[in-house]
Amino acid sequence: MGQTSLEKIIALQRNAANIRNLCILAHVDHGKTTLADCLVASNGIISSRLAGKLRYLDSREDEQIRGITMKSSAISLHYRQGEEYLLNLIDSPGHVDFSSEVSTAVRLCDGAIIVVDAVEGVCPQTQVVLRQAWLENIRPVLVINKIDRLIMELKLTSQEAYTHLGSTPCVFSSLSKVLEERAEKQKEEEKDSETSSGEQVYNWSAGLDEADDSNLYFSPDQGNVVFASAIDGWGFSIQQFAHIYSQRMGIKEQVLLKTLWGDFYLNSKAKKIMKGAQAKGKKPLFVQFVLDNIWSLYDAVVNKRDKEKVEKVVASLGVKVMARDSRHSDPKVLLSAISSQWLPLSQAVLAMVCEKLPSPLDIAAERVEKLLSVGTRRFDSLPEQTQELKKAFLQCSSGEDTPVIVFVSKMFAVDTKALPQNRQRPLTQEEIAQRRELARQRHADRLAADLAAAESSKDLTHLGDEEQEQSETFIAFARIYSGMVRRGQKVFVLGPKYDPTQGLSMLPDGCSASDSVPEVPHLSCCSMESLYLLMGRELEELEEVPAGNVLGVRGLEDCVLKSATLSTSPACPPFIPLNFEATPIVRVAIEPKHPSEMPKLVRGMRLLNQADPCAEVLIQETGEHVLVTAGEVHLQRCLADLRDRFAKIEISASKPIIPFRETVVRPPKVDMVNEDLGKQQKVAIIHQVKEEASQSRSSDTLHVDSSGLVTLTTPNRLATVSIRAIPLPQEVTLLLESSSELIRSLEQVNLSLREGKGLDISIRTLEAIAELKAQLESLLQGRKWRNAVERIWAFGPRRYGPNILLNSVEGYQRPSVWQCLGRGGQAGAQAAVLRDFDNSVVSGFQLATLSGPMCEEPLMGVCFSVEGWDIQSSALSQNQDTMEQDSTSHDTLSESKADGSGKACEQVESTAAEPSQARRRPETASADCYGPVSGQLIAAMKEACRQAFQAQPQRLMAAMYTCEIMATAEVLGRVYGVLGKREGRVLHEEMKEGTDMFIIKAVLPVAESFGFADEIRKRTSGLASPQLVFSHWEVISSDPYWVPTTEEEYLHFGEKADSANQALKYMNAVRRRKGLYVEEKIVEHAEKQRTLSKNK
Repeated sequence: MGQTSLEKIIALQRNAANIRNLCILAHVDHGKTTLADCLVASNGIISSRLAGKLRYLDSREDEQIRGITMKSSAISLHYRQGEEYLLNLIDSPGHVDFSSEVSTAVRLCDGAIIVVDAVEGVCPQTQVVLRQAWLENIRPVLVINKIDRLIMELKLTSQEAYTHLGSTPCVFSSLSKVLEERAEKQKEEEKDSETSSGEQVYNWSAGLDEADDSNLYFSPDQGNVVFASAIDGWGFSIQQFAHIYSQRMGIKEQVLLKTLWGDFYLNSKAKKIMKGAQAKGKKPLFVQFVLDNIWSLYDAVVNKRDKEKVEKVVASLGVKVMARDSRHSDPKVLLSAISSQWLPLSQAVLAMVCEKLPSPLDIAAERVEKLLSVGTRRFDSLPEQTQELKKAFLQCSSGEDTPVIVFVSKMFAVDTKALPQNRQRPLTQEEIAQRRELARQRHADRLAADLAAAESSKDLTHLGDEEQEQSETFIAFARIYSGMVRRGQKVFVLGPKYDPTQGLSMLPDGCSASDSVPEVPHLSCCSMESLYLLMGRELEELEEVPAGNVLGVRGLEDCVLKSATLSTSPACPPFIPLNFEATPIVRVAIEPKHPSEMPKLVRGMRLLNQADPCAEVLIQETGEHVLVTAGEVHLQRCLADLRDRFAKIEISASKPIIPFRETVVRPPKVDMVNEDLGKQQKVAIIHQVKEEASQSRSSDTLHVDSSGLVTLTTPNRLATVSIRAIPLPQEVTLLLESSSELIRSLEQVNLSLREGKGLDISIRTLEAIAELKAQLESLLQGRKWRNAVERIWAFGPRRYGPNILLNSVEGYQRPSVWQCLGRGGQAGAQAAVLRDFDNSVVSGFQLATLSGPMCEEPLMGVCFSVEGWDIQSSALSQNQDTMEQDSTSHDTLSESKADGSGKACEQVESTAAEPSQARRRPETASADCYGPVSGQLIAAMKEACRQAFQAQPQRLMAAMYTCEIMATAEVLGRVYGVLGKREGRVLHEEMKEGTDMFIIKAVLPVAESFGFADEIRKRTSGLASPQLVFSHWEVISSDPYWVPTTEEEYLHFGEKADSANQALKYMNAVRRRKGLYVEEKIVEHAEKQRTLSKNK
């Protein structure tokens, strides 16, 4: 097919029924971009000879060098099969570091092509991309690629290849298993919600058992599987061979469709298709009719190079082979020429896509509801006008009255010169002659006046600088769900926190984005300056785009940071946020080589933050500019972009900043040489801690008892707190970490209740809070945790972290954190008195959990139990004059705490101790030299928590990656060697059936992961490649403060015990980076140096 004109594509855009929005998803190196090349070549955009070599959609230089895709790119293709179709194809990356790009692509699509390597099968990233497709409710089809590897590398016979493809751990069953698990899970959730809410908006699980079941399985006879070799340009589905053989053998096509894949064989005597090929030792139909032909073609062309046989094959298939192809020294060229005409890959894939994947008109109702159900609200609790928008989604119409709804999934930067309006066009003969005359004239003027020429060159350089400033333009990668979008149209930009109920109440009826509208929170207006058709490396300008299409929009960079919802209707809610699989974990501090270029760096980092969906840019309290990325390859790409595209300056990046957490554990029962610890040993350790603590603080304000209870008095002796640190069970820590968003919602609800405001909470949120409480109660069992869940005072740090503050103060009944569930008791008279300083205790706890005593890293899995809290009456009398504005101070404090700023807390608390008449009061007789009581209590609480933490056995927690490595048997030992050297731990290994590949699953500390992938590749000569994904936090078993104390430990470790202590190494590295004191000996053996002459 020749190249399709722009007018043709514009005409096809208007027929939504024949549009297919699809993306290509797969594990890294399974052949996505090569497959995309074959599909692009079918439209005449590139030569079919270059398909697979050019990698047309990998437009970045570093993508071509590395051979992996790093960003998703879109292209529009035309396909004719009876009717004419428009395919908006998005190629996505397979590397785990760029899985955020997959999320942005999946949101804009209705279907996906899952590509799987026939040899490697379903890999970790295949399951990840399937999960993303499932979460977005899009329908997948399957392409089994690299079938040629079964012939050329594994040297399998056609029968063995069939067994390999159809065996139990094979592609179909494992992929279908993933989908089935998701379906079952969804089914259970739907049932639960049905029983809990009484009625259901849309029950799609009801049809699962009957009709809808077929969509969940990949099977060649369903027509949703294509077998292919993208590099050789061929691919086929069962339908193609069923059509060929039905004409040749006179068997009905429907019969062949059902029997070509499966345990069927042809009885040549009876001329019937019979079941039970395996039992009778017969060749299955798929082997006899399909695979044998492909194997014989490879055998003749590549293995034996039999010219006569090749000529026979060419004649029987009726294909034309050019003379230069048949004479070529590489047999693969001839093979590709024959097979791409006999079984064209693009024909098989595009036919399957048009038949099996839905059009924008077929968008599922439950997907629409899911997209519009923002936050914790149910779809049916949204305003009526919002619910009516569901019809606009389902109709996908482009009428004049239809509201425009557009979702921007990411912003990407393009060179301004690449925009269509700036592209160089071919010159006419007259223009060439005119330019020639101008050039001659300029040359003459330059010779005549050198000075004038020098000045003009100065002006030109200034112009050049201005142009350089604007060298990058941001284009929004978007899809229209409803309405017709026109160039220059004004739309509302809906922020992620926009509430349509609030928006509709504040805006006049029938108001549009072009009117002057009043200020509404999280709502802004912007104009779409230009609309573009995305064509891989090029953009084509459009005047208007109808619903159901993918497009590029210019002019949104000031309104949209990364993703946004655009609409002409203020009733439209923002879409739910994208599901990102990879969490950014790798941090580096960045600074310019020349300090004067700091403004350029700041501007460049702002642009990078906008251009990358996953990268985060922040400024730490130390003033460092920090870049947070998903992994090492992602970091390298971000730094290259910053250096060459966005900042265009020389930058220096620090070593990666590794995050750690601090925790306490139960006292160990055995020492470092596995000997039982006696009671005296424990007492000795605690006395030692006590001595250290008393040295650092005066003994009259601090007391640590033998059980680890710390009692601390404020400097003015008016308040005393007693605190004990207890390690939380691991399950509770994990639960709190995974429920951080829910705890944040709970805190907002409690804040509203304290202010006396009502808050409309969805039933689903209340149910989730009740479930969290029930789970905590079931996990916190035993005598020491009795009634602990009801006594929870606060969570921290930042009020939603994985640490707990427990109220164990006798006689202090404060409102429960679970009061929104209707069970929290009212505060009594005493609580009202103590309430003045309640926030001070919480603030001190928040500050203590935000930076621990080991290396100023956040705490995790620690419970601080407040067992005593006494305030003398003189402290209360000091605070009497602030009773009037007590509630105001608490509200302000809570808000400042939600931002997690410690300084703000101290300021607000000190404000709480001031009278309402004056902003700043002069020091009166009632205020002592130590400042307000509330501020002292914050400091005392923080210090007491730190001392209580140090009275328990302390440990560091390291961030861990799960590491999936595919390696052949001969390099297995080297892989284990690299893992062992880097503190990795192998969880399990299994051999892939039918191959010599092993899959090793291991965990590896993030701190040891830098350079890991390169080292594995070097040591194994490229035969093994790891995939690293952030998994969890793990306690490092060794004690960073350990010193030998028993005789056995002295014997085993020596007096100095200078064997490597991993935890101490990590702790000192963090302390050194933060500029904290590090206890280490610089000189080990100080001896006086003597010269030889003095020795004589």
